[in-house]
Amino acid sequence: MIIFSNIIAIFRKELQGYFTSPFAYIVMGIFWLLSGFFFVAILMSPEGIINQIAQRDQLGVPTPPVDVAYEFLRFFLGVMGSLAMFVLPILSMGLYAEERKWGTLELLATSPITNWAVAVGKLLGVMTFFSAMIVPLLGLEAIALGAADPPVLVTVPLLGHLGLFLMAGAILSLGMFISSLTDKTIVAAILTFALIFSLSLMELIAKSIGGNLGAALEHLSLMKHYTNLVQGVFDTSSLVLFISYIILGIFLTAQSIESLRFSRR
Repeated sequence: MIIFSNIIAIFRKELQGYFTSPFAYIVMGIFWLLSGFFFVAILMSPEGIINQIAQRDQLGVPTPPVDVAYEFLRFFLGVMGSLAMFVLPILSMGLYAEERKWGTLELLATSPITNWAVAVGKLLGVMTFFSAMIVPLLGLEAIALGAADPPVLVTVPLLGHLGLFLMAGAILSLGMFISSLTDKTIVAAILTFALIFSLSLMELIAKSIGGNLGAALEHLSLMKHYTNLVQGVFDTSSLVLFISYIILGIFLTAQSIESLRFSRR
């Protein structure tokens, strides 16, 4: 119970910090602006799904039936995943770097609160803030999908958003570890983005290598497993991979702070 109370205390402190930070609101506003732009573009632009299908019907081009709602959801969540890869390193960059910068990390490292509890509390705080950024977009999706005929299977959007949430957790957890290594937030953001970009390209790298090594590297790809869930494919290996990245980030962060604890003795 004490550990749980510590996690909740860190969680509240971290979440309050985001909701009182002007910079966090700027990031949120930019994310909403870009998401709204792509939402409209995918649906209503001249190159959007609806206009493309309408043009095919007018020209009488014989094409197989298209599930507009499914295609929209697949494209939109794909864009959301790409945007998240840029936004999440910014959200995670100050998780520990700010503590180092202001000299409060030593207090955390030497406090009775375990490093695991601090890391979990911080991760839950930033994941909750990111979830708050997603909520308004769920309303837009509900409006768009509500007009679908036939209606969309509930499992498809659920799996897609579960994939987005888990991928966000993986990125934020790894970003938290990188943030614990430096007192410069910009450096933490750049290094996190470089790591996530590398993990996203792992599928392309794996295909160029081939063989057993290529197959092993392909399994590490963030985008490959995210795409599976967005397409409505329930693959337990995708869930295991994302959860493994989350646990790995927490573990490495705890070890990083533990090393600081020993260095101060």
